[in-house]
Amino acid sequence: MIEKTISLEDISLIDFLGTENRNVNELSVAFPRSRIISRGNEILVKGDASEVIQITDVLNALIDHLHQFGRVTPENVRGYIAQERTEFVPDDAPDGVLLYGTRGNPIKIKTVNQQKLVQNVRVHDLVFALGPAGTGKTYVSVALAVRALKNKQVKKIIITRPAVEAGENLGFLPGDLKEKIDPYLRPIYDALNDMVPFEKLRFYMERETIEIAPLAYMRGRTLNNAFILLDEAQNTTPMQMKMFLTRMGPDSKMIVTGDTSQIDLPSNQKSGLREAVRILKDVSGIGFVELNERDVVRHKLIRHIIEAYNRHTPGAQG
Repeated sequence: MIEKTISLEDISLIDFLGTENRNVNELSVAFPRSRIISRGNEILVKGDASEVIQITDVLNALIDHLHQFGRVTPENVRGYIAQERTEFVPDDAPDGVLLYGTRGNPIKIKTVNQQKLVQNVRVHDLVFALGPAGTGKTYVSVALAVRALKNKQVKKIIITRPAVEAGENLGFLPGDLKEKIDPYLRPIYDALNDMVPFEKLRFYMERETIEIAPLAYMRGRTLNNAFILLDEAQNTTPMQMKMFLTRMGPDSKMIVTGDTSQIDLPSNQKSGLREAVRILKDVSGIGFVELNERDVVRHKLIRHIIEAYNRHTPGAQG
């Protein structure tokens, strides 16, 4: 059992707690295995660790709601409780464990939208996964690729990113080409290191069973019997995106991931990801999954950072 205290400093208690603490009572009914005690300008939560985390998330969401709308109702409380409960996938859910990592730890899907990504990849050969940082879209995609390779469903994995931060012109950077490119592909290496033992990963990369390369290296190729991931796709141009999508060969799977609120292209350049979603949205056989701040699986604070930016930047997710 753990305890957590939520401060209600500078908050109108009647607007937050409701008449006769009705809002707290709604929480108590929803989480009967925990104790929720309103004490002055604090709320004390005692109970099972997983429940306390959920209750804390609901309370923090309600505090944000109060700041935005000036009042919290029992209906609001029930809505945030329902949202919190549908956010996470039960440990025993089908497809819950994607594979076991290098330390024997299970690598799991954690949210409903991550589950939708897994389901879409099962059904479709091309899937677009859109969402902000921290939602696990790249990590889950890499895990799906590694699982497919281990299960001999594909013969190789190809992972690519546009090196737009250096303008695709890396000549001014020190070192050979690999040393110049690696910093832009570091998140991919980090994910693979969690999933494939070091010696085996080196063996796979030496034999090009796992290939990690900048997007420009995809031009002119046909990628057969492969699991192909394009990461940070919001930084592709329309021409690059079309080039990449038309590389798909027989018996291949493609996942395209990106965050359309984090485009690093010059202001006069269209995003290939935005254009592809617009052009392909009605094409049969292509899957689209949208993740959002409720799917953030890094530090809990990131969710609130994204929510705050969305409130102050109209159309940021466009």
